[in-house]
Amino acid sequence: MHTMKTTLRSLFVLMILATVAIAQGPAAPAKGNRQVPPDQNPAAQAFADQAITLRPPKGEKVAIIMFEDLECPDCARAHPLIMEAKKVYHIAVVAHNFPLPMHPWSFQAAIYAMYFKNISDKLDAGWRDYCFTNQPSINGDNLRQYAETFAKANNVKLPTVIDPNDKLAKAIKEDFALGQRLGVTYTPTIWVVNNNTASKNDPPFVEVMPDRSNLFQLIDQLKASAK
Repeated sequence: MHTMKTTLRSLFVLMILATVAIAQGPAAPAKGNRQVPPDQNPAAQAFADQAITLRPPKGEKVAIIMFEDLECPDCARAHPLIMEAKKVYHIAVVAHNFPLPMHPWSFQAAIYAMYFKNISDKLDAGWRDYCFTNQPSINGDNLRQYAETFAKANNVKLPTVIDPNDKLAKAIKEDFALGQRLGVTYTPTIWVVNNNTASKNDPPFVEVMPDRSNLFQLIDQLKASAK
């Protein structure tokens, strides 16, 4: 009998403890051990994106980073100036895809760019230049013909199905999402960046404003503050 009473008393205590635990909810993690995924902390994610994206490629001190749309007329107008800066300063130009929904063939053109990039950076840059040069004549119906002409001129075989597993499309969407997290709202969005750390007096990246008249001046400034 005593044993049964003891058992019942123990069960009663356990029920009370369980009820309290349920009411309180799950135990909070110990202070200092809590990990918040970046996508649940927009400020931290934005900072991480800047630290990774707005930096020159490895081995470079200064570079131009841009988000562009191959169907965007303003991107086509900016392209010669960017290429001139690349030639004059011998700096890297890193292009990210940001095809705007208002441009019907820009996403497919970006898929071709990704396909050519998987072969070589030179082909990717060449295709972008080719699109901007021929932009007024390209449309959704003849884009494939332009891609085939470009591929043939560069001794590249263009498969019938360019992205069978949607891997290239996924990469473009990730590029677009990255641009959104960085605050990109228009194309081209261009930064001049260096390998310096963030500083109030010498920022490691500066966005080139739409008139782009100060591009070379910004490059000079970031070259001077590069490590």
